[in-house]
Amino acid sequence: MTGTTAGTTVREAVDDADREACFAVRKEVFVAEQGVPEDIEYDAHDAGAVHVLAVGADGRPLGTGRLLHGPAAAERTGGGPEVGSLGRLAVLREARGLGVGAALVRALEDAARARELTAVDLHAQTHALRFYRRLGYEAYGPEFADAGMPHRAMRRAL
Repeated sequence: MTGTTAGTTVREAVDDADREACFAVRKEVFVAEQGVPEDIEYDAHDAGAVHVLAVGADGRPLGTGRLLHGPAAAERTGGGPEVGSLGRLAVLREARGLGVGAALVRALEDAARARELTAVDLHAQTHALRFYRRLGYEAYGPEFADAGMPHRAMRRAL
């Protein structure tokens, strides 16, 4: 799966270098910028997840996201095996507002469809609810704290 938006290419992370680039973006956005403790940013699910990476025309990593599927997703969403869990969506500050986040979400949805999933859940930081609503996600359930920040569960049928 690949996609292009505003000079940015989005692709599935296929090797160790791609995964390291994904983790570096997450560290910059979640750990450095948002203050998420590093020991909770990375977890056992990273090994089996589908990771996508957005890179600029110069090859520089700009954003990332991951898709959990199977038992790992069911554990996170409480749903059945047909529901994936989109998460760890991060876009570097200088790339925000350029369509990179939306391209990452669409690439993750494509990965979910390729695995015959029928829906994708996510836990959105409340400041990002409008972004996900524009992409077709609907909030459900009460607000909750994750890594000390307010979130809402959201879902989109594929």
